[in-house]
Amino acid sequence: MRITVITIFPEFFDSFRTTSIIKRAIEGHRVDFETVDFRSFTLDKHRHVDDTPYGGGQGMVLSCQPIIDALRSVRDERSHVVMMTPQGATFSQKKAARLATYEHLILLCGHYEGFDERIRAYVDEEISIGDYVLTGGEPAALVVCDALIRLLDGVILEDSHEDDSFSDGLLEYPQYTKPAVFEGKAVPEVLLSGHHANIRRWRLKESLRKTKQRRPDLLQHRVLSKEEEALLEEIAQEESTQSEEL
Repeated sequence: MRITVITIFPEFFDSFRTTSIIKRAIEGHRVDFETVDFRSFTLDKHRHVDDTPYGGGQGMVLSCQPIIDALRSVRDERSHVVMMTPQGATFSQKKAARLATYEHLILLCGHYEGFDERIRAYVDEEISIGDYVLTGGEPAALVVCDALIRLLDGVILEDSHEDDSFSDGLLEYPQYTKPAVFEGKAVPEVLLSGHHANIRRWRLKESLRKTKQRRPDLLQHRVLSKEEEALLEEIAQEESTQSEEL
């Protein structure tokens, strides 16, 4: 996969491309990651990439010419162009999995008061990473890149991300490592039993419990299996018993 980030701050991604899993993915030729500075495409003698908004108002607006020329320099028939903007659809694990299927992904990073509206005609979709405002699109682009690169074949073991939170619509079950007891707090016995069927059932139940407690919205539209329905009923009964005891 090839990922191109179009930005006026390419140095923002220096540590990203040279650290941990992302570094190994690049060195292992699982992903080709590049940045393009759209300031280098401006025709303005002062290298301006923005201007005052028509109609008045605060701030500056990114101009069409340098961004579109930068985009044209890297775009081909395989490219999928994403604008990082708070006006976009909210990013999710499902979107990460879809974006990871493209041969070439181009991410546009904005700044100031945003993009000239006409730039939107040159993109394929718009994405936001949440309902808040950042100083620029670079942190959002970094989040998207990190989320999808780890899904590429050979970057990490497939089993390592299949049970991640949101991968199957549920939050991940609790995880433990050695020692078995730490300051009086013990690892659940079932995880020490070696009984794989019981461990699988416990993990599913705890994923459901955590999702019910922290993100009940994820369960509202989930098509539950009979096993999940039974486990949720067990959880409800346990919660009722605990409430009565209190």
